[in-house]
Amino acid sequence: MIKNITSSKVAIIALVSGLTACGEISSQSSNDEAPAASSQSSKPDFSQITDVNQKKAAFFDFLRPAVEHENQRIEKERQFLENIKSSRSAGKSLSSDQLTYADKLADKYKVVLNDQGVTAEWLTTILNRVDVLPESLVLSQAANESGWGTSRFAVEGNNYFGQWCYRKGCGLVPNARNDGANHEVAVFDSPYLSVQAYFMNVNTNHAYQDLRDIRAAQRMSGEIIEGAKLAEGLSRYSERGQAYVDEIQAMIRHNNQYWRQG
Repeated sequence: MIKNITSSKVAIIALVSGLTACGEISSQSSNDEAPAASSQSSKPDFSQITDVNQKKAAFFDFLRPAVEHENQRIEKERQFLENIKSSRSAGKSLSSDQLTYADKLADKYKVVLNDQGVTAEWLTTILNRVDVLPESLVLSQAANESGWGTSRFAVEGNNYFGQWCYRKGCGLVPNARNDGANHEVAVFDSPYLSVQAYFMNVNTNHAYQDLRDIRAAQRMSGEIIEGAKLAEGLSRYSERGQAYVDEIQAMIRHNNQYWRQG
């Protein structure tokens, strides 16, 4: 199953999440460095691992540091937003540094910060997007979309989530692409950047609003943000719809022994 990334152009994601496609490299801060464990140089050849349990463990352990890194980054962003929400509720003015960072997050998560500034409505909207994704969901989708790291797109393009791009030469041309189609499968400089782009896709793409609403409801009720439940919001990730959701949920349950959280 191959999907479009957010607004269907990899270059847009590159501006907001450090994605590298077609040699276009956006700047990344030192706080957003890729985990070494998910680097290109350390990528195992999963096709050579014949024991099923060993392959699963190796695949999950390989991508898990990138997932943990993204969730840690998002938790810091969310805490910042929660802090300024508390400041507003207490009637405190925001500092220039706070306003600058809020504006940065507004651009990154595509939630316009208009002339009214940081409002309660804006905070509600952006907090719906700036939130973690359970490793059980992320790693199950990665395994499903990449054939446990053995697909051509994972091996040649570090693409573990079937993400598309639409500019000629931006990625790998699918062998079975329909006549008249112009999409390619995005290429990333490292596995980590594929994970990073996936997070931004799920957290900003209108197609996954249902997932984000399920997550917000779980958080509101004090429940653990749980991967199998969030998968209910992925019916638009694949043309298979509910069958895809059922498959991801089954993978999450079947591989429960590998999850450290969610």
